[in-house]
Amino acid sequence: MPCNPHVYGLCNFTSICIGSHLYVLGGSLFDTRSYPLDYPCPSSSAFRFDFGTFSWETLAPMINPRGSFACAAAPNLDKILVAGGGSRHTMFGAAGSRMSSVEMYDIGKDEWVALDGLPRFRAGCVGFFVGNGEEREFWVMGGYGESRTVSGVFPVDQYYRDVLVMEMKNGGKWRELGDMWEEGERWKLGKIVVVEDGPLEAPAVFMLDRGDIFSYIMASNSWIKETSLPRKTSDESSVGFVALDGELHVMSHLNGVKSKECQRLRQQKRSTMLVQIYHPRTKSWRSVTTRSPFQHPLDFKTAVMCTIRL
Repeated sequence: MPCNPHVYGLCNFTSICIGSHLYVLGGSLFDTRSYPLDYPCPSSSAFRFDFGTFSWETLAPMINPRGSFACAAAPNLDKILVAGGGSRHTMFGAAGSRMSSVEMYDIGKDEWVALDGLPRFRAGCVGFFVGNGEEREFWVMGGYGESRTVSGVFPVDQYYRDVLVMEMKNGGKWRELGDMWEEGERWKLGKIVVVEDGPLEAPAVFMLDRGDIFSYIMASNSWIKETSLPRKTSDESSVGFVALDGELHVMSHLNGVKSKECQRLRQQKRSTMLVQIYHPRTKSWRSVTTRSPFQHPLDFKTAVMCTIRL
């Protein structure tokens, strides 16, 4: 991305692909011009990478800087919608701000327009579009709002269990769908992917949580267990989860998989990744191993991933 000598440590940005372009939006970072230096700042920057020319372009910045926010694209409308977020940083989980603002980016005009904000502050949430034409809706689920302290010292985020829906045809008004699970069932939303390759107007939404994959039932606003990973990982938080061609890809480092064979080969396989692939229609699993393209292990806890179709 275009270099800025004053900022570093960018994380919690969002990447989304439309056509042959990759968009990198917002995020949290440190700025040498701000005080204190160890306080994370939200970014309003927007960049676009063209796979045809292999070049970056700086776009109009968002109206409000944000990181850890809900984001989705409507390719047939050439629009990108973002909601919520704040200045969340991986090194300072309780630091930073939360926000409720919502805005939409017009790709053709290269401009952002403010929309009706979320009912309350929300960051760390996910978003996706449902329906087509006048019935199109923008769904936001999960995330966290205010924080509380444990023993009066340690700050802890309070995670949301509900779903919010923006009806695009009614001027972008929000409605609430209620909680997705009961108290004590789980403490926060897991990693989410959206499969939009099917013939139905409603996409299929899946969640990876503690080695299990759940599917979202929109009619009842609830989750049901779909399947479990054939090979568990020792660190369930350091796992990548993406959708590609209707399949769910779960990526982890081979040395992080709970297997005696893998433990014996840990030193030799340190840069090797295991990809476990699940097909929701056939209910079948397959797996492949591949070498990481990087010289150092990829940290799935902080890596930002998206599907690219060329």
